[in-house]
Amino acid sequence: MRVTLLGTGAPSPVMYRMGPSILVEAGGQKLIFDVGRGSLQRLTQVNVNYKDVQGVFFTHLHSDHIVGFPDLWLTGWITGAGRKNLLSVWGPAGTKKMMALLAQAFEFDIKLRISDDKAPPSGVLIEANDIKEGVIYEKNGVKVTAFNVDHRPIDPAFGYRIDFGGRSVVLSGDTRYSENLIKYARGVDLLVHEVASPEAMKRSGQTVERQKSVVAHHTTPERAGEVFAKVKPKLAVYSHIVPPFAEEASLIALTRKTFTGSLEVGQDLMVIEIGEKIEIRRTVRPEGSTGKTLSGK
Repeated sequence: MRVTLLGTGAPSPVMYRMGPSILVEAGGQKLIFDVGRGSLQRLTQVNVNYKDVQGVFFTHLHSDHIVGFPDLWLTGWITGAGRKNLLSVWGPAGTKKMMALLAQAFEFDIKLRISDDKAPPSGVLIEANDIKEGVIYEKNGVKVTAFNVDHRPIDPAFGYRIDFGGRSVVLSGDTRYSENLIKYARGVDLLVHEVASPEAMKRSGQTVERQKSVVAHHTTPERAGEVFAKVKPKLAVYSHIVPPFAEEASLIALTRKTFTGSLEVGQDLMVIEIGEKIEIRRTVRPEGSTGKTLSGK
């Protein structure tokens, strides 16, 4: 089982942390969870063909989690030996409507691609599914379970658990501290969890009101540590890092107040292999970064 952090950022447009997106490879399948800004470019960097993505899962419909989808959908259809089969999409209520409206928005281009470029009509079709909590996908031994998290007023918002061959991954999506997440994640191999640092926001000059607003919808490092301590994953990894320039050393130090287990601050293009043991591969920092780690080293 392989997990690749395609994008570990949030709405802020920074080159070293693209929008939230995670690729999970298991059972010969490639599944993407959220498709934020730059997802397609990151797929290219890890040598994954866009047409080979079998399924897309949205945690919720905030723009930073979905803006890369039209690019993945259409570019994966029209380029090279493009996708010939429909693309399946799962997400909260509103996903089916959004997919239908996207097809309308790109109708002019779609018709021209079919008539002029001879793109296969079947490859642009979307099978959209509005989901509720529970098992939503099972194929070739891969099981995906959606569970409710707390990102109110966004409701529903989901986290996902992926199981395959006795290995397991949980992706938190956007959430405050969530007992329901703890229930679904307990004992998991890998827990990828969001984090928001009021300390980093304060240092950057953001107002107290802005800090409170962000924390009201997200999880601080200290609270995330409480989640990790209860879940007891083999490895906890931060993604969807707010603000994107939060220092790694600070995030880890604050988390250590409540959690002493294995912990990593995610980076774009980080690859996590889950087998008898968990192995992490980091790539050269993406173009546009300062060339330094987020701890300044």
